[in-house]
Amino acid sequence: MAVKFFGQFLVEKGIVSREALLRAIELQEQKNLKFGEMALAMGYVTPNDIERAHHAQLSRDIKLGDLLVEIGILTLTQLNEVITRQKNNHLYIGEALVLVGAFSNEQLQQHLNEFKADQAPYISERVELPAGIPNPEVWEMAADLTYKMITRILGLPFRAGKCQTVTTVDTNFVMAAMDLSGDQDARFIISVSQGLQKSVAKAILRETSVDNEPQEVLEDTVMEFVNVVCGNIAAKASQAGRIVNINPPVTIRPDAEGLAVPAGHTGLCFPILVGDGETMQLVLLIKN
Repeated sequence: MAVKFFGQFLVEKGIVSREALLRAIELQEQKNLKFGEMALAMGYVTPNDIERAHHAQLSRDIKLGDLLVEIGILTLTQLNEVITRQKNNHLYIGEALVLVGAFSNEQLQQHLNEFKADQAPYISERVELPAGIPNPEVWEMAADLTYKMITRILGLPFRAGKCQTVTTVDTNFVMAAMDLSGDQDARFIISVSQGLQKSVAKAILRETSVDNEPQEVLEDTVMEFVNVVCGNIAAKASQAGRIVNINPPVTIRPDAEGLAVPAGHTGLCFPILVGDGETMQLVLLIKN
């Protein structure tokens, strides 16, 4: 996969060592707090407040801070204070690498420019579909909501690659799907590697470890994530006057050669880079 994180790019080019990158990531994790963590640290919310808001987020396309204001836990002033503290304290990986002595500030800008040039063919700043896709606004919205839920529900940093038209969907450790009908028939698929399956399970189950969970439970959490995303897609489509009906999610198991896109359908693949060595894809099989 050509989509990369900045740190991965630097290691592959031999600019920094993996050990230096790990030290920088550890520094980042100490410094960069999520919105809920920052609000907790500032004494504005309780763990129960965050849990309540996270549960409500499962069926709403809304940021955590905005939801906390809506349900009366935060004031607008407090919301802005938390956001400002987050921005002021945020440490980017390049800055962290400078702090751990991997290279200088002057070299950082040079490496960033090289990284942007390397990634330009593969990264899009917004969801862009190939020409000729029916109801493109629905599928752009579906991809956008998927990205939001990866951040809000799973809490995973990621980079989204450019959408590709495919005739075969690559197999993965777990592939969960939901059939959509209404104004447009399609199949929504999320595929994840083994390591990411555990990350999804931890987020959905609210557990720090899922090592003792049976495989069927882990698979169920991926299906639950698909259920959450597609529920939000149906609600968002309804607000725009579109009908999107959803069916219960299922696990699919293609053979080693992958899943062939059915005749009369267009396959769209959205590569999602979540971590070194881990793979995730959003796939839409849209009926023509």
